[in-house]
Amino acid sequence: MTVKEAIQLFQCHQRSNVRERTLNSYAYPLQRFRSQYGERQLESVTPDELFTFLENLTQCHARSTRRLRYAQIKSFFTFIMETCGLSVKNPCHAPLLSKTFRMPRQIQRKILDRETVDEMVYSTTSARDRLIVELQARCGLRIGELLHLRVGDVSERRLTIQGPKSGKEAEIAFMPEQIANRLAEYVTTKGLQSDERLFPICYSAARSLVRRLGAKAHTVIAPHDLRRYSATYASRNGIPLEIVSKVILRHQDLKTTQVYLGKVSEQEAIRWMDILHGK
Repeated sequence: MTVKEAIQLFQCHQRSNVRERTLNSYAYPLQRFRSQYGERQLESVTPDELFTFLENLTQCHARSTRRLRYAQIKSFFTFIMETCGLSVKNPCHAPLLSKTFRMPRQIQRKILDRETVDEMVYSTTSARDRLIVELQARCGLRIGELLHLRVGDVSERRLTIQGPKSGKEAEIAFMPEQIANRLAEYVTTKGLQSDERLFPICYSAARSLVRRLGAKAHTVIAPHDLRRYSATYASRNGIPLEIVSKVILRHQDLKTTQVYLGKVSEQEAIRWMDILHGK
């Protein structure tokens, strides 16, 4: 199988299984790979050639971008080899490549405490602003999902997330009763129609809002920190990891959820030992 044929097969699979955003992200490295090696047999491409290709492709880019391009090419090779049953080793697994393009060390992000989040919520001056903060901090919504919600996506305590990050057609998020009641009152007060957005502001305005509320609580914060808080708060209060992952964050992989959870302090560990087994 030539590289050109393999890329056609891979992209055909992607068109049926991934979101357009993901498809577009893969398009650039695959197009460059096809233009350079298109007529070659896939098995003939060596690790050294892949290293040179990726170095040229990602020169002057950030480490995260370099890692992304490597992961995309590796994913392409893995799919073709598994689908076509090729009995050759994935050249992307060569030590030179895996070490050069390894994942940057994860920075341990500060996890918000309940007092800070509550202060942010109660310092809001409008129902809209309070709902924006609460739907992230209490319900785990991404800011992009939140800003795309329409009135028709709300059904009692259920929110239908259209075109979510997972690539599914839709996902369901849930709200506590108090937030659902506030949201229903907000919709009624504003007189919003079914096809109207709940929060018709742009991302930069939402980010500025969260930062401003964070500053009032004496902390530097981004919208995604509220989603991260929702996961950590649930986990610290005994909610099973599967529920945190599948219901609150709607992750497909538990490993992704674990990245969101804050580091457990010694005091926290001792408290949980006492809860589990008594003092």
